[in-house]
Amino acid sequence: MRLIISFFFLLLTLFSGTAQTKGELTEEKYLELQDKIRFSVNGDNDEGLSYVNQMLKSKNDIHKAFACGAGSYLYQLKGNADKSEKMYSEAIKYLNKIPESTEKTKLQAYLCNYRGLTYWKRSNYGKALGSYQEGVKLSSKINDVVQIVKFKANIALLNESVGNYQLSIKILKQNEAFLDKNESLYEKDQFQNSKSNTYTNLGNSYEGYYSKNRQKSYLLDSAEYYYKKSVAYSDKFIDNKTTAKLSLGNIYVFKKDFTNAEKIYYDISFYAKQVDNESLYQVACFNLGDLYYSIKKYDRALIFLKKVDSISQKNKKVDISFFRSNYIQAKIYSIKNEPELAYKHSKLYLDSYEKYEGNLRDEALEVNYKLGTADLSGEMLSVQEKYKYEVFWNKALKIFYVILVIGIVFFLIKNIRDKNKAQKKMNALIEEFKANLERKGLEKTETEQFAIEAMVTEVPEIEDVALKKENANLSIDEAKENKIVEKLLLLEEKLEYLNADFTLSYAAKKIKTNTTYLSYVVNKRFGKSFSEYSNELKINYVINQMITNHLYRKYSTQAIAESVGFKNAVSFAKSFRKRTGVSPAQFANNI
Repeated sequence: MRLIISFFFLLLTLFSGTAQTKGELTEEKYLELQDKIRFSVNGDNDEGLSYVNQMLKSKNDIHKAFACGAGSYLYQLKGNADKSEKMYSEAIKYLNKIPESTEKTKLQAYLCNYRGLTYWKRSNYGKALGSYQEGVKLSSKINDVVQIVKFKANIALLNESVGNYQLSIKILKQNEAFLDKNESLYEKDQFQNSKSNTYTNLGNSYEGYYSKNRQKSYLLDSAEYYYKKSVAYSDKFIDNKTTAKLSLGNIYVFKKDFTNAEKIYYDISFYAKQVDNESLYQVACFNLGDLYYSIKKYDRALIFLKKVDSISQKNKKVDISFFRSNYIQAKIYSIKNEPELAYKHSKLYLDSYEKYEGNLRDEALEVNYKLGTADLSGEMLSVQEKYKYEVFWNKALKIFYVILVIGIVFFLIKNIRDKNKAQKKMNALIEEFKANLERKGLEKTETEQFAIEAMVTEVPEIEDVALKKENANLSIDEAKENKIVEKLLLLEEKLEYLNADFTLSYAAKKIKTNTTYLSYVVNKRFGKSFSEYSNELKINYVINQMITNHLYRKYSTQAIAESVGFKNAVSFAKSFRKRTGVSPAQFANNI
């Protein structure tokens, strides 16, 4: 009888377990799977997708929406963009079924985070930033301190990616202080993980800042300090520790401490092999190749750089490691006097660099535009303080809104008056510019035709000679002049003048002549110095973009200046005003 009772009890237990598997997950199991999925992002993506599939068996729409959002990012990490999009669409469908609640808002913020990470993986920084901005708003709405810190960290990293290092450092230091202030809201391991990530990111920002300002050696000391703090906080987080140590190796290379750098890179390459992490192994190989190139062990450098290329070619992926690897290889083969291999790798570098940097330039403009219209640098929210001073802030906001409305009305009245005055002047200027463009097009066609007819016979390349003070007495034959003009026009068509390095010597090198001849021809044919000629091309390009592209008018003056190769916004604005008589903002506002 006891056996029969035990048998029925066993059946009941099995039945209950089966029913639980087919129904909703318990909250405990849901949170457990969440953590497993998050940890799989930096490890085994396939294992992470298996956890996603377990979560999808739930009947709870919240569980399914989270699973699909996480799955979307995991598929993107595996390079399957189509599957990633489908999973995210499913996540939104499940989200829309959920009634409005704090839990729904929190889930929506999670989806924004995964969407931002997905866009980031696709190098679409502008859309990634938009997702993070939305996530900050949602998390602030429900006072989710932990999630706000994550979003702010990602925004800082985006700024670092597009070269806004000082803003990135500012945001990350705000995060560090905010974490310390709210340590009680975190579990111990969660707090340690957040601190190690923050320190790694700060080290990255200081390292990147140094790369653009090599004379500021103290930035390296700051980077080293934060990487070492990250390692100290990462005992339980092997991925965090690996990332921080890899970056610390880079700092040792900058400081020419090659022995310590070499040891770190080898340790990481061995670890990457053990855990079958191909991406980490590729980075370690590149760093070793770069290190051995720095100390002139060229054959050893080539061994590791070829491993980098092999991984990129196998995965059919052009990334920063690939084009930098080919840059170093081209330099090595040039030193070793192997011209064919030097040419091969220089071509691979140039092709991949143009694609990578072109996309990065576009994304940097997009991110800077969004930061210009919605500055995030002062948005670090203190939720606890908000509760304490909620009544005070509500009253202050009401007063602020009244003042804001009065200010806006005053501004609108003034703006209307100013706009009416400027409109007539601007219309005349724009029409004049359009007419000039049309006339310039006709003149360009005639010049090109003349140059082509004059080049019936082959003209030998101009030999490089020293610059002479007697430019006024210089004289070259007309055929050579025409050839220089023809090549100069080709550079114009390719928009080479948008390059920040488009100087007299740069252009002379591009068209295979010397600076004396080029300066002489530009002065003779265009009636101006080369710098005046170059600036006019840049300003004309900006004016044309403002007239024909409404999005271009919304960019900040700094962003526009950088897009056409000016070193800073001040010199650009000065040249623009000299050309048009008004500032870039005035011109854009009155089109």
